[in-house]
Amino acid sequence: MTKLRYKTNYKSEVIDITNDIKEAVIKSGVKNGMAVVFCPHSTASVIIFEKSDTTLKRDLLKTLSEIVPDKEYHHSNAKAHLKAAFLRSNLSLIVDNGSVVLGEWQGIYLVEFDGPRDRDVLVKVVNG
Repeated sequence: MTKLRYKTNYKSEVIDITNDIKEAVIKSGVKNGMAVVFCPHSTASVIIFEKSDTTLKRDLLKTLSEIVPDKEYHHSNAKAHLKAAFLRSNLSLIVDNGSVVLGEWQGIYLVEFDGPRDRDVLVKVVNG
């Protein structure tokens, strides 16, 4: 297993981690199998998302803010937990010929909702 660490800089942000995931797969030596990417935090997520238009990251954060409005909640950082619940904490990626399979316009992202913080992303690559 590979543990990747990221320092987020803002309350909410979208960080491209595609190259780090690809590197972890290469270092694993697995040629064909699966890579599981897991974010062990309840106020952050990992997603596959459009990589060519950076304005979409702002649109994603804006839309999630509309779904989870700025209001009083019972829990102090409930907004961050609720936003993360709409996304996901893990991804399953196909590894083919030593590389992660992604669509032409896809990248892998860590999404922060309660920063700035130090965040871990775990990558486990298995033969298959």
